[in-house]
Amino acid sequence: MRARKGKNSFSLQELKQLNIGDYVVHSDKGIGQFDGFETVLLGVNKQDCIKIIFADNDVLYVNLTYIHKVEKYASKEGVEPRLSKLGSAEWTRKKSRAKKKLKDIARELIKLYAKRKMQKGHAFDLDGLWQKELEASFIYEDTPDQAKTTVDVKEDMEASTPMDRLVCGDVGFGKTEIAVRAAFKAVQSGKQTAILVPTTILAQQHFMTFKDRLSQYPVNVEVISRFRSKKEQTKILENVKAGITDILIGTHRILSKDVEFKDLGLLVIDEEQRFGVSAKEKLRQMRVAVDSLTLTATPIPRTLNFSMMGARDLSIISTPPRNRMPVETFVMQENEDKIVKAITSEVERKGQVYFVSNKVHDLEKITEKLRKLMPSVQFGIAHGQMRPSDLEKVMEQFIKRNFDVLVCTKIIESGLDIPNANTMIINRANHFGLAELYQLRGRVGRTNTQAFCYLLIPPVSLLPPKTLRRLQAIEEFTDLGSGFRLAMRDLEIRGAGNLLGAEQSGYIDDMGFELYQKILEEAVAELRAEEFGELFKDRDDFKSDFLKNSDIAIEIDSDAFIPADYIKSNTERFEFYRQLYNVPTNGELDIIREEMEDRFGKLPDEVLDLIFAVKLRIASLMTGFVKIGLRNNRLTAEFPSETNSEYYETAFPEITEFLNEIPGAKIYQHRKTLLLDIDVENRDEAVEVLWRIKQTAQFVVE
Repeated sequence: MRARKGKNSFSLQELKQLNIGDYVVHSDKGIGQFDGFETVLLGVNKQDCIKIIFADNDVLYVNLTYIHKVEKYASKEGVEPRLSKLGSAEWTRKKSRAKKKLKDIARELIKLYAKRKMQKGHAFDLDGLWQKELEASFIYEDTPDQAKTTVDVKEDMEASTPMDRLVCGDVGFGKTEIAVRAAFKAVQSGKQTAILVPTTILAQQHFMTFKDRLSQYPVNVEVISRFRSKKEQTKILENVKAGITDILIGTHRILSKDVEFKDLGLLVIDEEQRFGVSAKEKLRQMRVAVDSLTLTATPIPRTLNFSMMGARDLSIISTPPRNRMPVETFVMQENEDKIVKAITSEVERKGQVYFVSNKVHDLEKITEKLRKLMPSVQFGIAHGQMRPSDLEKVMEQFIKRNFDVLVCTKIIESGLDIPNANTMIINRANHFGLAELYQLRGRVGRTNTQAFCYLLIPPVSLLPPKTLRRLQAIEEFTDLGSGFRLAMRDLEIRGAGNLLGAEQSGYIDDMGFELYQKILEEAVAELRAEEFGELFKDRDDFKSDFLKNSDIAIEIDSDAFIPADYIKSNTERFEFYRQLYNVPTNGELDIIREEMEDRFGKLPDEVLDLIFAVKLRIASLMTGFVKIGLRNNRLTAEFPSETNSEYYETAFPEITEFLNEIPGAKIYQHRKTLLLDIDVENRDEAVEVLWRIKQTAQFVVE
């Protein structure tokens, strides 16, 4: 990844970190502003605390044991949250309202899942010779993610219940090829396939791709969109109804009442979030009985996977194709010489260029200006307000390389896949959102040819800092697959809204995206435990829910913190604290430790004690314990609430039996809390005991 240097640049570290004054969300207290760290005395030991300022300048000091309760506030760009009032019940009410609404949404998804499970679907035939031949003819080598997704899709199709799989992958990472293979498999079993796309251009693009890939086989592929005349559409619909057409590609026109399939077996939906409410409702009805495969380049947060609860299986394709190079991206002030150089360099290497502007009425003016600067270069214009036939003609000419530069609006944002186009110039890039810029840039660099993207902006002095930061983020995140990380909140929040409904954006604005996801997880877990336990009892990914305890608190009898004279930057200390208190394995803990030593020198005793506390935490994960203490060689652990009935029915008896073998171990009740006490000889023994308890609990699950 290239690091930018320069007076006004922001480093990647700065983009990731928390700065003093940034909004943060405390899951129990509400929204405040980060005000650095203060080292305080807790009992006889020193620890860093996070200082947070709330409404009316009220201050809260958060022990680092509870750092998991503090997240940087993240919502859509431009949203300024209101500071919460400490001691007010409003925050609790707000969370309760959100959880109730999320439960309602989740309940509907689970019901859909249950309905699909009860439905008898078509079990497609196992792969035949032609299927293997088709896949072997793919000119690129499958990436590991692409290969795994292909297998998952085919296994879903061969099952007797209808498939509903969401394939989420960066632009150009091979989602269309997976759809080609699935459609061909359906045709081999005598079934028809419908491929639904949001734009006419994308429909045409898919039509050409499918025709090309399946040209060696007796498969009838058709496309229906506004590019087709009424007479052509009538003929296509007759063929679909008669079963002559095997694969029908089209826009929402496919959902019209006059479209009747003889024997539809597979529905492929590309970028479902771009369809309207009525189209989505029709799709939901179709999905129950027909295998469906949904493709999206909008990064869906991994943590939203649980929200689908099996109502939709999820595949993420994040490995880039082999030999694919990152798109070299540059933010620069508008400069005629540089624009001419960028275009002529691409044309001289026999490539093509996209010149994107966000206003239709500017396109003619821009094109005339460019023609005067480069009279030997051929230009074309494309935008959504053109007549369908004219737009189709322009796109066909560009694909056939009849002209060099396509001056266009963001109509090319999704779907257009022209391997020969490897330079993009985005005019007034400051008027585009992060998601739009990322999606647009994905239209170039689709092969192993080096691609370039130029973001043209007014003088830096005229741009607001947030706008400049957004542009520099897109410039710096050039590594392949970074869509899933760059997605930074803008794309992820869009993904959340798409999956769970636009009305969710209000809750996200109120509490920030991270807490929203956490509440969603709680809502889903409660539903599974209270209402749908029977439905998920055999799902491996839910079997160990009752042992989860990522919120576990750790207390030890020594100073465990990062001294300010060891890591001076507040933001860097916060970043290391976050990493340490979220690390899941000792191997990853060793990597963090090595990085600290490499960057800041020998670890002081306080940091070594902090790392030991983290080791205790790792050993305690998935034991069900909610709190661990170690003082004077006495290990204490707090068992989960009695409401966790599955824990006490399954894991607890086994853990009790194991503890009977440890001399001096005792379990006792203190008020409403069940506690464990064990005398240990040293710290290592404390860690060892916790690991053995974890193994005992895991054995119950397995």
